[in-house]
Amino acid sequence: MNTSDEIAASAATWIVEHGLDYSAACRKAADHLGLAGIRGIAMPDHLRVEDAVREHLALFFADTQPAELRALRELAAQWMQRLQEFQPYVGGAVWRGTASARSPILLDLYTDDPTGPELTLINLGVPFETGQRSGRGREPVPVIGLEMPCPAIHDTVPIEISVWPHDDLRGALKPDARGHSWRGTLPALLQRLREDNAHD
Repeated sequence: MNTSDEIAASAATWIVEHGLDYSAACRKAADHLGLAGIRGIAMPDHLRVEDAVREHLALFFADTQPAELRALRELAAQWMQRLQEFQPYVGGAVWRGTASARSPILLDLYTDDPTGPELTLINLGVPFETGQRSGRGREPVPVIGLEMPCPAIHDTVPIEISVWPHDDLRGALKPDARGHSWRGTLPALLQRLREDNAHD
């Protein structure tokens, strides 16, 4: 196993068992392995880390992860339906199939009315927090944070909603290096749920 693979394998533990995002998990893994700050260390790319997460889940959580993934996908679908007017897409581990109990639900909305989603949530009586995240090389993007109960995993689940300008949608649909989509629409997510249920 080379250094990059070691970091990916260690990062997978931080992602699955502690809920860190990929970048933070790789930094934590490099530090844990005594590799932080060493010149020439090749950090694993997103797909290599994702592969390591899948391996970790298959090895340690094969009996629980499929049900947790299904529950998170069902919760994501509910919120995509509620926010349907804003062209919602689901991304991250919930879409890619690597989600487990500590994974957040990541939703992207595409609208030229950045205040619209907040007004919808106010009308629904849903408490939320607001913030910003780095955009795709441009202005910061508004982020809305929710905490929603998920009885199937006996906990609340963070839902992070990024509100993008409508023109950013085209770039968001570019596939990964293996030709797989990074995000999915509500119909695509419902199809994956049907496939999940068919495998039971």
